[in-house]
Amino acid sequence: MANPVVKLVAQRVALGILLLLAASVLIFVGTQILPGDVAQSILGQSATPQALANLRAQLGLDQPAYIRYFTWLGGAIHGDFGTALTNGQDIATAVGRRLSNTLFLAAVAAVIAVPLAIVLGLIAVRYQGRWPDKLISAVTLASVSLPEFLLGYIIIFFLAVQFHVAPSVSTIFPGMGFWAKLHAVVLPALVLVLVVQGQMMRMTRAAVLNLMQSAYIETAELKGLRPFLIIVRHAFPNAISPIVNVVMINLAYLVVGIVVTEVVFVYPGMGQYLVDHVAKRDVPVVQACGLIFAAVYIGLNMLADVISILTNPRLRHPK
Repeated sequence: MANPVVKLVAQRVALGILLLLAASVLIFVGTQILPGDVAQSILGQSATPQALANLRAQLGLDQPAYIRYFTWLGGAIHGDFGTALTNGQDIATAVGRRLSNTLFLAAVAAVIAVPLAIVLGLIAVRYQGRWPDKLISAVTLASVSLPEFLLGYIIIFFLAVQFHVAPSVSTIFPGMGFWAKLHAVVLPALVLVLVVQGQMMRMTRAAVLNLMQSAYIETAELKGLRPFLIIVRHAFPNAISPIVNVVMINLAYLVVGIVVTEVVFVYPGMGQYLVDHVAKRDVPVVQACGLIFAAVYIGLNMLADVISILTNPRLRHPK
């Protein structure tokens, strides 16, 4: 008989693969039902019918949709996304560079946001109902409520224009040193930190507060342990499972929802690459970016499920 943990993890992985397959179908169908003709948009209104027919045959647009889907999916599985219609460049090569830039920005934001959110959440629990709790909750709620583009332009105005802390255009390139890259992404990383840490902080606070009335917490209080020590040593470890879930969801957002921030700061990542080629109606690029974003989001959510199963005995033994 299979180990219950192995069985649950295998189920989550299988579900993740099925979700990714369903997402690939939606991405392909969504790009195919867009109004207009791809060949016409590439060649222009003055193109002859023969030229349009030749280009459609070259792009495989004369084949049935299901054949095109399986051809595209088979290539994607092997890492071949085809070539961009606008410039003829290999999409996989361009995506590799852009994805590494996006992951760098997301990693910088995550390294700051996750510990900051957890520490603020624990401080809010320690001073529940008092001014530190109210101040932390008010600031994080305000940062979450502001749209990313507005927050980005406010930060550009003050930190780039007024005080020259960092450049307003976050340009990075191959061969650039680590510290130079870090300086270039200060402002977009700050925007992402302000956007995602609020939800993580509030979940940390809620999860720990939910345990503060437990019998073992009361026992620790009766022993005379300091309040913050009780929170960190006894309450927080038992609140890891819901906190991990919300952290993983926000990490997925950092990679997938980074599009607006990259556009505001003209950052050469996946989001900027996607927006540029949506405007040019470059369908293969849009499909590749959509599939990669879906894979990252589903993968991180699947990882959150697996970590929750491993850290929560109630999930390992649901009966």
